[in-house]
Amino acid sequence: MLPRFFLAVASIGLLAAPALAQNRPTADQIIAALKPTGQIQSGTRGIRPVAPGTVVAAAEVTRQAPAKQPSMDLNVHFEFGSAELTPDAMRTLDELGRALSSNVLGGYRFRIEGHTDTVGTEEFNKTLSDQRAASVARYLEGKFGVGPARLETVGLGQAVPLVPTPPQTPEQRNRRVHVVNLGA
Repeated sequence: MLPRFFLAVASIGLLAAPALAQNRPTADQIIAALKPTGQIQSGTRGIRPVAPGTVVAAAEVTRQAPAKQPSMDLNVHFEFGSAELTPDAMRTLDELGRALSSNVLGGYRFRIEGHTDTVGTEEFNKTLSDQRAASVARYLEGKFGVGPARLETVGLGQAVPLVPTPPQTPEQRNRRVHVVNLGA
């Protein structure tokens, strides 16, 4: 009876392996997610053209929401409580590096945002997420030659969770790197 149990557990593990592999996007999937579909707007205010002679009352002026910038969440694994990349993280970042080095994305700048879960203090998580974002940028610069002028890093700590949780709740989905196309 015992060997059948182990055989059943092993079979389930083998069936789950392809599902786990699908969680790592390919370079082509990353390119598709980060490729602009229209004009990328920066976070600055712009000038809206108005036909000559048109009078616009202050009450009529509305702030238009900027177009959503192409972005993607990546599950990048780090050693617990550190900014050290794991081998699994490097495999994910290899796909990102190939995507950022492609002809399609080669002319764009990107923001690498580090995120954490709610375990630990806000200050610790902010610092840790800064370090993790910088670690990702160093890896992309070193292995793929992505110029530092093309990468901006910021750590957001636990401030923008993917999955809202109470304080001190470990949630793997919140420990992520978010990549945003900032435009040319």
